[in-house]
Amino acid sequence: MKEVRLGERDERGASRFARVPKSTFRAHIVEGLRQAILRGDIEPGSQLIEANLADQFGVSRGPLREAMRQLIDEGLLVTVPYTGTHVVDLSVEDVREIYSMRVNIEIFAFEQIWMRRDEQFRQGLVGRHDALTQCIDAQDDAASISAELQLHGFVYEATGHRILLKTWESIRGRLQLYWAAHHRAHGIRGPRRDGHDDYVRTALGDNLEDLRQEITSHMARGGSQTEAFLATRVQEPIARPSPPSTVNEAGASASRRAKLANSRS
Repeated sequence: MKEVRLGERDERGASRFARVPKSTFRAHIVEGLRQAILRGDIEPGSQLIEANLADQFGVSRGPLREAMRQLIDEGLLVTVPYTGTHVVDLSVEDVREIYSMRVNIEIFAFEQIWMRRDEQFRQGLVGRHDALTQCIDAQDDAASISAELQLHGFVYEATGHRILLKTWESIRGRLQLYWAAHHRAHGIRGPRRDGHDDYVRTALGDNLEDLRQEITSHMARGGSQTEAFLATRVQEPIARPSPPSTVNEAGASASRRAKLANSRS
């Protein structure tokens, strides 16, 4: 198996993780691995070799394993019996399951908090929406993905429902991975700027049924676009395709890419 080496380049051209201070081993390892996964430096489905990673980070296996356990909890890594720890793979089936779950738990979260929404809730939700808009305007893809997850996560935090929040945390890592791969493949700079306006409006409105319908349609749009990306990924070869041999082929390829590159809602 090819060894994964990330970070800065050494004299041979091989890249390595930066060495980290002992006091912050776990935090630095978690962030280094998370960013490497979301950038695509470690591809979905790849196995993580503890000995190699410990050497690249310059740490013992203890803090490395702690960091990997955190990323397992976040949903970015998965332990496969008899084969080790892998980056979560991307599958259409997983997307369908996650988005169907999201609809139900997000509606449930708002039902739990509906009669307790106050000015603090309004300010918190609007503040996270504003933060998302700023990231989109800055064309910061990674920050936009994080801000979108922060926006949707607000209602779970507000409920104070520990099991519900734990459920959200268990799927948000996979959402982050799907969106990052989708954006990277099609050059998308986060969701549409107005993509969450109706979500926030109905979340702060007076009609719970309107919010239920908005969440259902909002999730359906996001799920269908992610499915379309993954279906294309499965059909296409892993290696970079050769340039089209004719003008007509190039135009057809560009048209297909343009259709796929519509921003998620």
